[in-house]
Amino acid sequence: MTQVLTLVSNTNDIAITSEIKDKYADRLDATYTNWLHENVALDIFFDRDITDDLFNALKEEDFDFAVQDPITRRKMLLVADMDSTIIQVECIDELADFLGIKDNVSHITEAAMRGEIDFKGALRERVALLKGLRVSDLETVFNERVKLTPGADTLVRTMNANGANTVLVSGGFTYFTERVSNLTGFKVNRANILLHENGELTGEVADPIVDSDTKINTLNEFRQKDQLEQFETMAVGDGANDIPMLEGAGLGVGFHPFPATAKASDVAINHGDLTALLYLQGYAHSDFVES
Repeated sequence: MTQVLTLVSNTNDIAITSEIKDKYADRLDATYTNWLHENVALDIFFDRDITDDLFNALKEEDFDFAVQDPITRRKMLLVADMDSTIIQVECIDELADFLGIKDNVSHITEAAMRGEIDFKGALRERVALLKGLRVSDLETVFNERVKLTPGADTLVRTMNANGANTVLVSGGFTYFTERVSNLTGFKVNRANILLHENGELTGEVADPIVDSDTKINTLNEFRQKDQLEQFETMAVGDGANDIPMLEGAGLGVGFHPFPATAKASDVAINHGDLTALLYLQGYAHSDFVES
């Protein structure tokens, strides 16, 4: 059966040379190769098994890789985490930093991301520390601190333009997912609701809390709604909270993932930006829809 090995480099530190192309094409007795973006993304098509030695060699390279069935790799549903995936920060840590209490919050966030503590309890504990923060300060934090991950809007807009559904589901907050969706084009967004009174946060979050169950349930909901096969779905995230949806998707992508998340992912992106998810589907750079 024909398979495709896709290599994806960091666009700011190009690592896929002609020598690399020839090296892996020769080792796989490739039927043919195709540059998706010269020196950045390459498809190598082949008809043999990949040995453990070859996998280990690929893991040592300064680029990302995936082996897939070329017939089923194009996806019609993307479900994405937000914090440290679609955006470059953890919003709750930035809110805490705005209040001058980041040291009290960030270690809890990291423990939750690693799967070392209960997510719901950790969220409530951290939100309680935000009590008294003005709602107007959320806008300041968003405008000054929230930055899209490179490739985020291109990923979403390209998939939208090709008929896919795109869903942002976050253990963070609706204040941010709504604005990030407006910037990128996500068709649906779901997250937790920060409660407030008289213009200030109460230190509480509304029930039900969006957690790992919500994420996998959202993936299944839209897969069934759009009558998709599992292989037509893709999920991307970085933390332990994302593991069930990564395991439930046709392609689960860990984006600069924590160790447990990397282990649960079909593919780990440690070098490329979010356009890597387009290259994995066989999109060429010329197919990208830019904002």
